Amino acid sequence: MYPSSLIEETVVRLLREAECRLPPDVHAALRHALEIETEEMPRSQLMAILSNVDRAAERSVPMCQDTGLPVFFVRGRCDHRVLGSIRKGVARATEEIPLRPNTVDPVSRANFGSNLGEGMPPVHIELADQDRLEISVLPKGAGSENWSALGMLNPSEGMEGVRRYVIERVVRAGSRPCPPIVVGVGIGGTADMACALAKKALLRKLGSRSDDAILADLESKLQGQINSLGLGPMGLGGSTTCLGVLVEKAHCHTATLPVAVSLNCWAARKAFARVYPDGRVKFSQGGFD
Repeated sequence: MYPSSLIEETVVRLLREAECRLPPDVHAALRHALEIETEEMPRSQLMAILSNVDRAAERSVPMCQDTGLPVFFVRGRCDHRVLGSIRKGVARATEEIPLRPNTVDPVSRANFGSNLGEGMPPVHIELADQDRLEISVLPKGAGSENWSALGMLNPSEGMEGVRRYVIERVVRAGSRPCPPIVVGVGIGGTADMACALAKKALLRKLGSRSDDAILADLESKLQGQINSLGLGPMGLGGSTTCLGVLVEKAHCHTATLPVAVSLNCWAARKAFARVYPDGRVKFSQGGFD
């Protein structure tokens, strides 16, 4: 249905957009953080970040030396050929953009230079009966990925337990995920589902709130409480530690309450594409309504 070459080309462009141009919502959130900041040190950090972002876009080069691992989310009607095309696109993008070859064997630490390997890149597929294929990419750097966490809470802890767990993980991470951070939270499902939900949450637009009133309230409270910690940009103090908190959920076993936290650094990179059977492709860094 979708020519392999079209998917491959789409992936290359998605990665170029994500790596070299900060999404508009993230750029706006960083500018707002600068506008409200009164202390000299955090202001200087935010100005350096924004200057770096502008230069990367002007020169069409990656905004960070850690170009991360590209995590894909695919929705629509697809088969194994789509996965093969995504892999080819990643290998091409690694060479052409270029991207740092980050993928290694976890045992030998061997690096084959293509950002491919066993299980790489990760592709989350959601089958849907629709007239298009949606491909989203989330390049995830190690500085933030190393502070991912999964907690299997007692159901009796409820949403207050979830709130405490997220705050605890952010405090433990401190400056190491390169704040201002974006916090993705996955609640429920199985352990692996919660982790996937936390990453998927990072694709949402900053400033958006969950349709679930309880989750929307949790997002708002967590963002306020994280910013009250005073960690600030790069952990050097200031008003903005967190650009946004985004929460997703799934139903879970009656005796479990999984909670996953996925942090993103200030370079909260993402890009989206819609591929149509007639060969048209629409791209966006702000998502599609």
